[in-house]
Amino acid sequence: MHSGENSYKRYLEGDESAFTELLELYFDKLTLFINGYLGDVHASEDVAIDTMLELVIHKKRFAFKSSLKTYLFAIARHKALSHLRKHRRVIPVPPDELELSDRCSLEADALKTERLRRLHGAMGELPQEQQTAVHLVYIEGMSYKEAAGIMKLGTKRLDNLLSAAKRRLRAELAELDRGNGYEKKS
Repeated sequence: MHSGENSYKRYLEGDESAFTELLELYFDKLTLFINGYLGDVHASEDVAIDTMLELVIHKKRFAFKSSLKTYLFAIARHKALSHLRKHRRVIPVPPDELELSDRCSLEADALKTERLRRLHGAMGELPQEQQTAVHLVYIEGMSYKEAAGIMKLGTKRLDNLLSAAKRRLRAELAELDRGNGYEKKS
């Protein structure tokens, strides 16, 4: 059993400090994931809080049949989509300059190198479904089965989304490399 599941078991047994461990383990990751849908760091933090509160309010819902991470990301996706419907936003809008600085500080740990920052920017240009697939599989390290379950897709459809995303990202990064003087030398 992973540390998230262990911490949650301890929390259910009355160890309140274990919930702090869960927050440290999942909150920033959930916020980044949700921000891919909402494009608003502050709203994403609110939705991430709501997601984590599900563990407090509905203690018996998680049955330890999947990973806690998968469970939380499925809840986060549902809550993000509900937030979009509630606020009548169909497509996330690009963040303005103020939100970008908030986003950069939040993502600083996850995006260490210049190339990863450029890759993340290129990911923002992908269709939402491709962004979600890439985030779950490559950033969160989930299996195809876990990611497909969260996205409510078959694994073949997930594979197709990831293939299309990789093609687009390769082309986008090649374009960025040419524009920034990083062309590969043959």
